[in-house]
Amino acid sequence: MDKKYGAYICTGCGIGEALDIEGLTGAASENGMAPKSHEALCSAAGREMIQADIDNDGVNTVVVCACSPRVMKNEFNFGDDKITIRANLREGVAWSLETVTEARGEDVVKEYAQEKAQDYVRMACVQAKKTELPVPFQLETLNKKILVMGGGIAGLTAAKAAADAGSEVTIIEAADKLGGKALGWRKQFPTKAPWTNLEEPTIAEMIAAVEADANITVKTSTEVARIGGAPGAYKVTLKPTGTKTEWDAPAKVGVDEQDAISKGKMEDPNTGLQKYTAVDPAAEDFGAVVLATGWNPADVSEYEHLGYGKLDNVVTNAQFEKLAKEGKVPANVAFIQSPGAEENDNDFPYCNSVTSMVALKQACYVREDNAEGKAYILYQHMRTPGNMEMFYKGAQNNDGIFLTKATVTGVEAEGGGLAVHMKDTLLNEDITLNVDMVVLAAGMIPTTKNKPTINLAYRQGPAFLDLDIFDGYADSHFICFPYETRRTGVYACGGVRKAMNMEETIDDATGAALKAIQCVESADRGVAVHPRSGDGSYPEFFFQRCTQCKRCTEECPFGALDDDEKGTPLPNPTRCRRCGTCMGACPERIIGFKNYNVDMIGSMVKAIEVPDDDEDKLRFMVFACENDAYPALDMAAMRKLPQNALIRVIPVRCLGSMNMVWIKDALSSGMDGVLLLGCKFGDDYQCHFVKGSEIADKRMANIGETLGSLGLEPERCAARQVAINEYDKIGDIINEFVEEVIELGPNPFKGF
Repeated sequence: MDKKYGAYICTGCGIGEALDIEGLTGAASENGMAPKSHEALCSAAGREMIQADIDNDGVNTVVVCACSPRVMKNEFNFGDDKITIRANLREGVAWSLETVTEARGEDVVKEYAQEKAQDYVRMACVQAKKTELPVPFQLETLNKKILVMGGGIAGLTAAKAAADAGSEVTIIEAADKLGGKALGWRKQFPTKAPWTNLEEPTIAEMIAAVEADANITVKTSTEVARIGGAPGAYKVTLKPTGTKTEWDAPAKVGVDEQDAISKGKMEDPNTGLQKYTAVDPAAEDFGAVVLATGWNPADVSEYEHLGYGKLDNVVTNAQFEKLAKEGKVPANVAFIQSPGAEENDNDFPYCNSVTSMVALKQACYVREDNAEGKAYILYQHMRTPGNMEMFYKGAQNNDGIFLTKATVTGVEAEGGGLAVHMKDTLLNEDITLNVDMVVLAAGMIPTTKNKPTINLAYRQGPAFLDLDIFDGYADSHFICFPYETRRTGVYACGGVRKAMNMEETIDDATGAALKAIQCVESADRGVAVHPRSGDGSYPEFFFQRCTQCKRCTEECPFGALDDDEKGTPLPNPTRCRRCGTCMGACPERIIGFKNYNVDMIGSMVKAIEVPDDDEDKLRFMVFACENDAYPALDMAAMRKLPQNALIRVIPVRCLGSMNMVWIKDALSSGMDGVLLLGCKFGDDYQCHFVKGSEIADKRMANIGETLGSLGLEPERCAARQVAINEYDKIGDIINEFVEEVIELGPNPFKGF
C-alpha cells in the first residue's frame, strides 16, 4: 500500500506534565512526520481529529503516542485497512518515572525520561514505516465438519453441542457401541438438589439423542489411522478398530534414528507405511477435531503391601463398579484412597476429586445392598468440590459409612476375608479392620499418556509433544487456554484433558465443541484462533535463501511446519499460532510476518539514540514477552513503581521469536546490554506458546559464545523469567541486570 502517515501525541494522563511535547514532536519530525497533539486522544474529540485526517487527507498509517498498546485497542482501531502503531509514553515513561534522589535530581530525572520518550516516538515511527497490512491466508477449499473422537459422555456432548450449533459432525467410537465407561455405571452422582441422592444413569438418553440427530454421523468399531492436513482442511483416514493399514500415522524418525536405519543398526518403524506428507485419496475431510477419548485406570500393582494382584478380593474402583452393576456387592468393604506405607501423605497416582466421590458413591452401594453393611473409607485427602460437598455430608450421616484419615500399612488374607492394618488414624490408634473386600482408588490416566491417540501425520510425529511436562495430558496452556492442545484445531475435553465428573465433563465438552467451531470459522476468515485471536498475519518464507537447516521445523511448538524430502519447510498456515518461533530460529532471516519481522525490530533497535561519550547514560535494550513480562511492566507503571530510565523496551510476540541478530544489532549500535524478559518455563511453565522462553534461553547460551569471541563479556546479555503477577519484582530484576553491566563499563564498540 502507498502509505500516508499521521502521528498524534497525547498530553493527557500526566504525559504533558512529565514530558516536553515539543521535543517529542521533533523526534517524530526526524522521521518525516508532523505530529498533532491532543489532551485526550482516546476521547471522542481526539479520535475525531484522527478520523478527520483519515477521511480528508488519506492518512492510512497512524502513529499514536499515548498509552500502552495493551489498552484502548478499540478506541484506536481505525479499520482493518489502516495500520495503527502505538508508542507507550504513559506506562512506559510518564507513570514510571525514576525516583528523585540526591544523585539524580528532578531535572536529571526529567531529562532521562524525555530521552526515553523521544526514543519511543522514533521507534514507533520506524515501526510504522516497516509495517505492512497483513493479507489473511485463505484455504482454497475449506471444510467445516467436526470430527469427534470418542463416544463417551464427553464425545456425545460435544457432538450434540456442535450439531445443535448447525455443524455437521462425525463421531467415532473404538468400541462396538456408544457410551464409553458410563455404560458400566450402576448409578451416577447427584445432579440436582438436595445433592445427596445417587441417580439412575442418563447415558442411554444421551446416546439416543445423538443417534437421532440428522447432523451427526455415528461410526462405531472405528478409530483414526491418521490425521493429515490442517484446520479447515484435515484429511482423516478411519479404519476398523485394532486393524493396521498402510495409512497408519508414521512414527517420528529423528536424525539419529535415520542414521541408524541407513546403517542397518535398527529397523525402520515405518516400513510399509505411507509418508506423513502423502494424502490418502479415500480420506474424509474435516475442519476441526474434538478429542474425547477419555481415560484408563491407573496401575496400582506396584503397592505390594496392599495385595492387588495377589489377593482375590482386592480390586480397583473401576472393577468394583462392574461388580456393583452385576449386584455382587459384599457386606463389608474398605475403600483405600491412599497407598499408605512409605508414601504416607501421598494419594495414588492420578487421584483426584472424582476418585473421592466414587468412593462415596460405592460406599452407598454397600449400604443399599446390605442391611447391615459397613463401608470404611480410609483417606489422606477427600475432595468434593461444589455441590458435591452436600453429597459428602450425606454419606457422613449414613450410619453404615465410616470415614477416617489413615495410613494403611498392609492388607492380608485372614479367616476367609481380609485384614486391613492402619495407623495415624483420627483416633491416633493403630487399627485392624476385618472386611470382605478392599477397593483401591485407582486414578484416571489420560489415554494420551501411553499411546499417540490422535495419530497425526505431522513431521513432529503422531503424538502430542512434551507429554512428560503435562503428566500425559495434551495441554497447550492449561490456565489461559484450557481446551487447546499443542495442535491447533484439536480440542481436548473430558477425562483426556483432566479428571472430572459427569457435570464437569458436559460443560467441558460443550466448550470444546464451541472452540472447534470457532477454529473453523477463524480458518475461513484467514485469522489466528488463539492466543493471538483474529491476527491476520502469518509467517512468510523467502525460500530462495533456505538452507534446509530444519531449525524452524524442529522448534515450532505447534507442528505448523512439515518439510519435503530435501528438508525445505512446508508451511501449514492454519496450524500456525503466530508466535514467530520459526522466525527466531532462522539463521538466514528468511521468515517474517507483514507486521512483525526481523528487519522491523532491528530497525527499531537502530532508531534508539545512544550517547557516545556519556558513561552516566548507558543504554539497555529490553525485549519483553507481550503475554507476561510486558503486562507486568504496565501493571508496575499503573502502581507508579519506578522503571529504570536507561532501558528501552520492545514487546515481542514470544521470546521464541527472538532472532539473535537483534542482539547483534543492539550491541553494534552501541547499546551496553540486552535483557530478555520471558515467561517462566519448566515444571511451572507459563509460556503462552509453551516453549518460547525456554528456547530463547538455550539460544542465549550460543550468543554468549559469540560475544566472547568478539571480546565482549557474555554478561552483557541475559534472559530472565517473569510471571505476569510479578509486577512488584520486575523493576528489581531490571535494575540488577543494569547494575551488573554498569560494573563492566560501557560497550567498547560504542561510537564505532
